[in-house]
Amino acid sequence: MNIILASASPRRKEILENTKLKFDIIKSDIDEIILEKEAPIQAVMRLAFEKSMDIASKNEDDLIIAADTVVVLDENILGKPKDKEEAYNMIRSLSGRTHEVITGISLVNLGLSKKIIDYVVSTVKFKELSDEDIKDYIHTNESLDKAGAYGIQGYGAMLVEKIEGDYFNIVGLPISKLSDLLKKHFSINLFYGGDLAEGVFKHK
Repeated sequence: MNIILASASPRRKEILENTKLKFDIIKSDIDEIILEKEAPIQAVMRLAFEKSMDIASKNEDDLIIAADTVVVLDENILGKPKDKEEAYNMIRSLSGRTHEVITGISLVNLGLSKKIIDYVVSTVKFKELSDEDIKDYIHTNESLDKAGAYGIQGYGAMLVEKIEGDYFNIVGLPISKLSDLLKKHFSINLFYGGDLAEGVFKHK
C-alpha cells in the first residue's frame, strides 16, 4: 500500500515531510466550489473527501490523504483574493479581530473499504493594522495564493497577535490530528520510519 498526498501545496508537502512517512504526490483537479448556504465545516470536509476520492478512484489499493483549508470571519468564508485590492480588503477586515481557520481531512483506501473524514478548527487574532502595515504586507505578494489573503508561515506571521489551537492547521495540514487518524484507522505511526506492508506500518 502506497501513500499519496492529494495536494500540490508546498506547505502540506513540507509538513508531511517533517515526519518519516514515505509518500507520493498526485494533485487533485476537482473544482473547489463552496455550495450556497454550505457551512464552513461541511464545506472543508466535503472538499477534502472529493479530493481524496478523485485520486482514490485511480489508485484503489493506496491510502489517499487530502485536506482543504478555509479562513472564516463572521461565518463567511474568505477564499484566495483575485487581486491586490481584494487582498487589501480581506486583511483590513481581519485587522484587530479574531477569525477561524478550518481544515477538513480525508483518508481513503478503497481496497480496505475505509473512508475517514474529520476536521480541525484553530483561531487567529490579528493585531490592529495600519494602512501602511497592510500595504507593506500586500507588497510582498505573499497574499495572492492564500485563503484569507495571508500565510502565517511567512511574512503573515507579523500580522498575528495570538493563535489558539494547532498552528499547522493554520498552515494547511493539522499534523497532530492526522497522526491520530493514521494510527487509529491504519496502524501507521508517524514517529517511525519503515515500509507499508498489508496495511500495517513496520518499524525499522
